[in-house]
Amino acid sequence: MSQSQIAVDLILQKITEQTEKAKSRVEKASEVLLSPLKTDLATTPFEYVYEEDRVRLKYYKPEQKKHKIPLLLIYALINRETMLDLQPGRSVVQTFLDQGIDVYKIDWGYPTRKDKYITIDDHVNWYIDNIVDFIRNRHDLPKINIMGICMGGAFSVMYSCLHPGKVKNLVTTVTPTNFDTDKGLLHIWMKNSHAFELGDTYGNMPGDLMNLGFLLLNPARLILDKYVGFFENMDNKDFVENFVRMEKWIFDSPDVPAATFQQFITDCYQKNLLIQSKLELGGKRVELKNLTMPLLNIYGQYDHLVPPQACELLTKHVGSKDTEDICLKTGHIGIYVSSKCQALFAPKVAAWLKEREGEDKADHSSRTGSSKSVSAPGTDSGKKADETGARKTGAKKTVAAKKTAAAKKTAAAKKTAAAKKKTAVKKKKTPGRKV
Repeated sequence: MSQSQIAVDLILQKITEQTEKAKSRVEKASEVLLSPLKTDLATTPFEYVYEEDRVRLKYYKPEQKKHKIPLLLIYALINRETMLDLQPGRSVVQTFLDQGIDVYKIDWGYPTRKDKYITIDDHVNWYIDNIVDFIRNRHDLPKINIMGICMGGAFSVMYSCLHPGKVKNLVTTVTPTNFDTDKGLLHIWMKNSHAFELGDTYGNMPGDLMNLGFLLLNPARLILDKYVGFFENMDNKDFVENFVRMEKWIFDSPDVPAATFQQFITDCYQKNLLIQSKLELGGKRVELKNLTMPLLNIYGQYDHLVPPQACELLTKHVGSKDTEDICLKTGHIGIYVSSKCQALFAPKVAAWLKEREGEDKADHSSRTGSSKSVSAPGTDSGKKADETGARKTGAKKTVAAKKTAAAKKTAAAKKTAAAKKKTAVKKKKTPGRKV
């Protein structure tokens, strides 16, 4: 049997061709890398309209307003919210603006050592609640729309359960709510991590350390393949600019407050309290059945950080009768930067919100006012407000009855209000300010 032979001249020809291509690529890459590159992140115009401690609120104004209810974007504490406005042509924020939506986005800033003891309760029932109240008052609306991303999505679910009267519609994207899964190495690691030791050792959980952990979840793809791909495309200016933008975002990693990190790992990853409605914030249970507003739940089929198994149970446990699950064939970040997903994701969210923009009957009656001290309907203060309105409409009998009831409870109401005010002053700081 004769052995197959490869002509030497054919091998030499291929080597020569590859050498010429490599030489041409290097020459062009030199021109690209030495030329000015447009690698700025978050180029969509915005203004800061509210700030409190390290937290600031960005406002993006659409050229033509088509939605009457604004949308608040709540990103995770890990990495930066600039992912939603990463690059021109692939900006979730810009797509929402093109759809005519007033967009607000929380910038969590960079925690320092003084933020070590900030808990999930502080983020949900203080920072987020203050921001929601600010937006409601700014637009004179009883409810607003919220879209949460990843850890920020979990915070959004918690907030919507505790303050359902302030949320019109809720959108969750790549949001972990069921942590009882072994799909994904991150869940396995977190179940066996010593969160309190890490938090106590570092003060705040270092962003760089978490970044290293995320890269080690898939080192072949996230470390090796990525840079091989860069060298193969470094003569393509658009590719290089997008690559640098992504690298800037990946390595811009704020620390996470120690108390928040410890609570999220122990209560969520290790005890799985959220999906069981056993999580407690500020002495109140986060009951998923209280989440009664429309819910759109979007996640990625190939997400290695928050796999579908961690997301898909949410709609089955909430009290809302208007829920929808969408699983996109992409990964954790691809939902926001993939050109294919961009054509589906943000337009779908905008259309879904538009369909549910009609005001329900409970909207006005559920509004609790501009500050946390304003009483909800049914309290003594609420009865006094009702009394005033009844007096204006001439309902004398109703006024007289309410006056009698109010007179009997005046002393008790004042005493209770004073006690609550004293407790609130002890527990919380002064709310943020307009910018």
